[in-house]
Amino acid sequence: MKIYVKGAIGSGATPLAAFDSALIKTGTANYNLIRLSSVIPPKAEIVELHEAVMPDLPGKWGDRLYLVYAEMRTETHNEEAWAGIGWVVDPQTGRGLFVEHEGHSEQKVRRDITDSLNGLLKNREMGPQEIKMHVVGAKCEGEPICAFVAAAYQVSSWKNRVAKL
Repeated sequence: MKIYVKGAIGSGATPLAAFDSALIKTGTANYNLIRLSSVIPPKAEIVELHEAVMPDLPGKWGDRLYLVYAEMRTETHNEEAWAGIGWVVDPQTGRGLFVEHEGHSEQKVRRDITDSLNGLLKNREMGPQEIKMHVVGAKCEGEPICAFVAAAYQVSSWKNRVAKL
């Protein structure tokens, strides 16, 4: 299993339009987003992307996309918006954890990611692990902005529904 991590800054006429712009830039816009808690399955490969969009996400318009994400919006001039996802993977078991944080400074987001991951490791009585993170941010200088980072797990169609609504 591959989990793709990608971040982007979007801007738009409203904070919601800025969020949508960030979704477009990460390749996640045309899915229904299903937010997950932060457990990484054993042996999953984390692929951190820096190019324009997530490659090869299958599925069609409106399918479900399972992901962990962080997003921060602002429309206040000169205010910063930062979002980030951090992760650890135990090299012996392949099990891992994601955390997601948002804030108005890069330093705070990075510190919160580090503190949270160390806390989650301690709660699970796991030893120290190498912390990796993907953090994006910008200053609002005109239109509203949104900082968005996603860790996309998988896409699922609506064809296999268990129950009809």
